[in-house]
Amino acid sequence: MEDLPDILAANIRRLRRERDITQEELAHISGIDRSYVGQIERAEHKASVVTLGRLARALKVLPGDLLALPPDHPFLSELAGSTRDGDGGA
Repeated sequence: MEDLPDILAANIRRLRRERDITQEELAHISGIDRSYVGQIERAEHKASVVTLGRLARALKVLPGDLLALPPDHPFLSELAGSTRDGDGGA
């Protein structure tokens, strides 16, 4: 799951655009520096849990929504394959 910073970046960018707000507006609402928001959106920095919480609150989503895997992510296929193999995921 080394790609989590990229997933976080894509989800923040998507949610921000869906809400039609700029990086500067998101930064202001969340209390995070605008340049840092940009760096997170470009996956140049790994956000702390506190930062995830601030961004989630500003975007009006649960923190876990910022880390949601896209439907075509390979890890989801791995999980589906392991439960089909009869081990029940345990």
